Amino acid sequence: YLDIVRQARQKFRFPLAAYNVSGEYSMVKYGAKAGLWDEKKMVFEVLTSIKRAGADWIITYHAKDIAQWLRG
Repeated sequence: YLDIVRQARQKFRFPLAAYNVSGEYSMVKYGAKAGLWDEKKMVFEVLTSIKRAGADWIITYHAKDIAQWLRG
């Protein structure tokens, strides 16, 4: 879907929001729990990719985790 976000960004000049869906959230959580990757690094990689595609706002289930990580 990031290709669609990029196309929308190129075509329209209004603020653009993208939604990080529950399936992606679950994939990150279960993969981290299984030891496949570091959860924090993966979350920031996913969200950075969405931002890089052109989203001004990102709606995500990871919001509470991100807030804790940023607080330290």
